[in-house]
Amino acid sequence: MKRDKFKECKKKLHEREVRFRMLFPAKLRIETCEGERAFDCPREAMVFIDAMQIRSFELKLIPEYCRVLEESEISEHCFDLIFAFDEIVALGYRENVNLAQIRTFTEMDSHEEKVFRAVRETQEREAKAEMRRKAKELQQARRDAERSGKKVPAFGGFGSAGMTSVSSGSIITDTIVEPEKPKITPAPVRPSGPSKALKLGAKGKEVDNFVDKLKSEGETIMPTSGKRGSDVSKALPPPVNVESVHLRVEEKITLTCGRDGGLQNMEVLGMVTLRVTDDKNGRIRLIINNNDNKGLQLQTHPNVDKKLFTAESVIGLKNPEKSFPLNNDVGVLKWRLQTTDESLIPLTINCWPSESGTGCDVNIEYELQEENLELNDVVISIPVPSGVGAPVIGDLDGEYKHDSRRNILEWCLPVIDANNKSGSLEFSIAGQPNDFFPISVSFVSKRNYCDIQVTKVTHVDGDSSVRFSSETSFVVDKYEIL
Repeated sequence: MKRDKFKECKKKLHEREVRFRMLFPAKLRIETCEGERAFDCPREAMVFIDAMQIRSFELKLIPEYCRVLEESEISEHCFDLIFAFDEIVALGYRENVNLAQIRTFTEMDSHEEKVFRAVRETQEREAKAEMRRKAKELQQARRDAERSGKKVPAFGGFGSAGMTSVSSGSIITDTIVEPEKPKITPAPVRPSGPSKALKLGAKGKEVDNFVDKLKSEGETIMPTSGKRGSDVSKALPPPVNVESVHLRVEEKITLTCGRDGGLQNMEVLGMVTLRVTDDKNGRIRLIINNNDNKGLQLQTHPNVDKKLFTAESVIGLKNPEKSFPLNNDVGVLKWRLQTTDESLIPLTINCWPSESGTGCDVNIEYELQEENLELNDVVISIPVPSGVGAPVIGDLDGEYKHDSRRNILEWCLPVIDANNKSGSLEFSIAGQPNDFFPISVSFVSKRNYCDIQVTKVTHVDGDSSVRFSSETSFVVDKYEIL
């Protein structure tokens, strides 16, 4: 009877503007322009959600977790979306929360837990400091007693009341009582009821239990990898065939540029490290080929013959009868380049944000100035405003990834070399021009920036060649456009 009544009411109001919402547990409220009416409905009836609420899910929440509106992306972030939806809707009604609050709730950030941990760490530090202080007092008392030639008296405690007063007829014992360890006041025991404080790791266990239940019920669960499919695959470098004489040439760059041009600071630090694992090859010399013309500052190890290096570009020990240390990494040569010359920038980044009626149109370009370099796994990170959704990507060389949690747009390029020396990225998003700075860059390279190479290794006696292996790396310490 109730089901027929429900169908009849729905048919009468079909052509009018109505919105359906479920009143838990078995009441249906129908809002019309004339007012509200409540009808009994079966428990099996569906929950109707208004179109504006569905629209808010699509426009706000989904772009926060998914880069594109595709099935694979939704499946990868399905649990994040479910938890976020749960913060918006309660019993069929929309909660008055914003994106920042939803992000805080889903991250399970507990202020009470942070306060509790801070208090506990403070108590532990104070207890350790008190133990050290009392131990020092006891040691000092022992030393004073030994200097005076007296036996060490028994200590019942510390402070003015801790020293036992001894009369002329009393007996002094040799027993030393161990200092009483300070007692750490335990934290108050909370009631055994449900706690409001959040626990780290609880979310993962609940998700695992939920997945296990689905599997036991016969549901097919799609396996997901820890990394996104759009991430640039970083293959491990092939292992180097290490010889008994192994050399490592390492360079690290620190660079800061202005957004309108101008190099504020650029510093390149390099080092040649030698490792010898065979005592037969301990007495050797390194032939260095230095073709760099950028104005490097070179410095050798104190045990290296500096005159020999200056005259012949050969690295050898001052005492030729000695050998290099075995099975130890020894830095034999290092260099430093510091400049503000813009022509020496290895990779230039130009960002052109222009305001439009709906936000900003951003155009970013890169250009490789040092064509002898080959940069791998290049990531250009551009900050974007929060709470405005994902950027709309236009022209693109390479791949991109939008991290909505960190509010970063990452432009990923697997290789930049002489054949791929320039590229651009265009996107549109709401915001101001200053929102897209500072831009940071990271990369790795198997070719060093400064043209310094070890071409040959020879024995001290006879100048016979020694077989050696080498590896070169050029990495970023800091690379920013402010």
